[in-house]
Amino acid sequence: MISKFLSKLKSILFKSEVTPETPLKKEKKAAKSAKTKTKTKTKTKAVNSKKNIETLTTLPGVGAKSAKALYEAGFKTTKAVIAADEKDLLAVSGVGINLVKKLKKLK
Repeated sequence: MISKFLSKLKSILFKSEVTPETPLKKEKKAAKSAKTKTKTKTKTKAVNSKKNIETLTTLPGVGAKSAKALYEAGFKTTKAVIAADEKDLLAVSGVGINLVKKLKKLK
């Protein structure tokens, strides 16, 4: 009971300080909603990248690890991998000469 009285008294005495806090709460809510939108965009990008990586595994000799390495190196599609130079493919970690030979047979 005393704590309720004191809190009410504080709100009456310090009314000028209480009013600026309410817009800050609204700004925080707006920031939270912006974060939620960013998370959904990130999830969509993650889903697309997973699909692209799975597509790269359809190439002969390309497994999950090498597909991920190729994707991260900038080869987003199977066409990009097939059209790439041997030197560029060998520069990707996890891609060896045997894999490059298999991919070059596809041309």
